[in-house]
Amino acid sequence: MTPDELIQLRREKWHVNDNPVRTLEDARAFIESVGFCLLYPVAVATLVPTFVGAWAGSDERLPTQRQAYKDSRAKEAQELMVRLLRDKAAYEANLFGEDNAFLLSASVFPYFYALVGERNPRQAPQPGPRSTYSELSCDAYQIIHRKGPISKLKLAEELGKGISLAALDRALVELWSKLRITRVDYHEREGASWDVLYRWAPDVVNEGVNCSVNSALSALVSKYLDCVIAADLPELETFLGNFVARSRVREAVNALLAARELSFVPAGNRALIQVTQTQPAQRSGTR
Repeated sequence: MTPDELIQLRREKWHVNDNPVRTLEDARAFIESVGFCLLYPVAVATLVPTFVGAWAGSDERLPTQRQAYKDSRAKEAQELMVRLLRDKAAYEANLFGEDNAFLLSASVFPYFYALVGERNPRQAPQPGPRSTYSELSCDAYQIIHRKGPISKLKLAEELGKGISLAALDRALVELWSKLRITRVDYHEREGASWDVLYRWAPDVVNEGVNCSVNSALSALVSKYLDCVIAADLPELETFLGNFVARSRVREAVNALLAARELSFVPAGNRALIQVTQTQPAQRSGTR
């Protein structure tokens, strides 16, 4: 494989080769194919597709999150993304900042949950000196649990006066980072609506709870390599290191290489890792 061939294969798979994703059916097929993507590009280049790029069918001059308000492509891509969330064909995580959605396909999300989410999701978070949750985040969780899906503005009203939106944002991020809650809808007037994740998507949460960490990480390594066609170990560690220790990524890659589920492929002067290509079975018999 030449470097140019690798780039072209990625462009085709990521739908930035004049093959835009415009319908809900197209969007479902895209997110299932790539497994994960960002809504917008990030300042520090990350080897992962973007949903706005797939919508535009191009990776040229794509808007960042800060530029999205003045770019019609961003608005229309976000509207299609929200339809994916409502359809439960994709799930959102808080991995690269609240305002830049990180999307995972329905088939990939349980593996992500196994690494990041709570193993006992029905137990409400409790504040305390050893807790990772603030008192405000626990109060917000209780209201979302009782009244969700609920918009942030209505949630602020329920919490009462004296709670700033900035403080509420921090509380929501605390809950979202542990996959306690998820954004399930968006309206221009009221903003995002939130619900308890295990109630919104009980099947994928249960699947994640019952998946071992090693199995989940192996599945994510393989899916990421399928998404990017091939990558080197530092690229794998950079991406997956956002939600698991890099040492664990190396261990998983080495185990998959030893099992021959992954293999090396030359690309120019680099040795990249890819999912091992299976050869079609040959037919027996005479001609």
